[in-house]
Amino acid sequence: MSSLKLAPRPAETLGPIERLETLCDPGSLHFVRGDVVSRRMGGRAVAGDGVIGATGRVDGRPVACFAQDRSFLGGSLGEAHADTICRVLRLAGHAQIPVVGFVESAGARLQEGVAALCGYGRIFHAHTQLSGVVPQISVICGASAGGGSYAPALTDFVVMTRRASMFLTGPGIVREVTGEDVDAATLGGPKVHERNGVCQIVCEDDVDAALTVRDLLDHLPQHAEASISRWPAAEPRPGRPDAAVPDEPRKVYDIRDVIPTLVDGGRLLELNGRWGRNMVTAMARIDGHAVGVVANNPRYLGGVMDADSATKAARFVRTCDLFGVPLLVLVDTPGFLPGTRQEGGGVIRHGAKLVHAFAAATVPRITVVLRKAFGGAFIAMNSRDLGADLVLAWPTAEIGVMGPQQAVDLVHRREIAAAADPTVARDRFARAYAAEHLSAASAAAEGVIDEIITPSQTRARVIAALETLSTPRRPLRPNRNIPL
Repeated sequence: MSSLKLAPRPAETLGPIERLETLCDPGSLHFVRGDVVSRRMGGRAVAGDGVIGATGRVDGRPVACFAQDRSFLGGSLGEAHADTICRVLRLAGHAQIPVVGFVESAGARLQEGVAALCGYGRIFHAHTQLSGVVPQISVICGASAGGGSYAPALTDFVVMTRRASMFLTGPGIVREVTGEDVDAATLGGPKVHERNGVCQIVCEDDVDAALTVRDLLDHLPQHAEASISRWPAAEPRPGRPDAAVPDEPRKVYDIRDVIPTLVDGGRLLELNGRWGRNMVTAMARIDGHAVGVVANNPRYLGGVMDADSATKAARFVRTCDLFGVPLLVLVDTPGFLPGTRQEGGGVIRHGAKLVHAFAAATVPRITVVLRKAFGGAFIAMNSRDLGADLVLAWPTAEIGVMGPQQAVDLVHRREIAAAADPTVARDRFARAYAAEHLSAASAAAEGVIDEIITPSQTRARVIAALETLSTPRRPLRPNRNIPL
């Protein structure tokens, strides 16, 4: 094997037309306004005023799209600029097709004053009208300030490149108002927003971002009432699903080593990978069906749930429900994270978002308990009584109000204290309690789960459930995917 190391591919920064051409199939791009060149004539803004609107196709499917042009007044938004974006958004709503925006804007154009601000108001309104109607994806390609960061936050998915940044007020204003000396990357770069949930995916450059959006669109329908195209099935990654899962309930592992053994090609498109890391949310396919995967990740905080992970999962569940993506929920959690910090941070309110999202969802929902599921976290993770269509459990799974050690400290407190060796007594009571109250068999007897399956049966059982539960999309009740 050669010891030669290849240099990494340099990041590619594209112009607005090149971004749209990279997103769309070759030869499919058609501009929605005649003048796509950014110019000012006689002091009057004209079509193409710092933005380019178009329609095209992604894998043969029509999409609407626009790209802002930083070479014209920093991509700042004026009245005609706003008209072009609003026209693209209206076109997407009328044609019932996804819309993708490449955003790089200095914010409202100072030269046009309040007219620019009103332009942002019209864009916000248009995005909101499309919320939950057609998929909306924003790609942040450079510095995006003020309304240039608000508008993407109203869309379903936000993708950032490594050179991008988003902030309501730029470093100069921050320095003047607060005295804090900060650069754009530190203020609102991808390392900031991938950890706070503002952006779902971070890409290396413009080309990588456009290709990632194509991949994301492949998991989504044209609009909320349409079915998602089924792809040819592919085999998952070789290996047993439980190979990475330790027998000991307190040992950690990465759930992302389990998911590839269940999904087609072992491929998953993870969203919000660095926010609420104790929860994994990802798009994938199983037997050709597009699915959304929600899974506790014991690698971080032992898989315990907290405010961030609950909010992250709730937003993902609502988005999948709006666009008809079935949900596969993999459960391995000891419960919600206790403590004053979580309670003071409103973990009750954030946990309720997840409960509401699952309870309100109408897409097929399948839950698999892998190792443990205790307390309110078990209910919140798409339990049968919350409306799950099918709840499965592996044979060694434990399901109950709390873990056995904590339970016997309450139930057998006096007996343990009176024992000659409290530690031995506690372990004995814990084993007996787990066998009687926490086993998968006892949960099945109580009707809490529908079926006990071996790990090797998981994929086949999920496929059978998807075949039974997946039906053509029906008109949804009025709803809006309000950002959480």
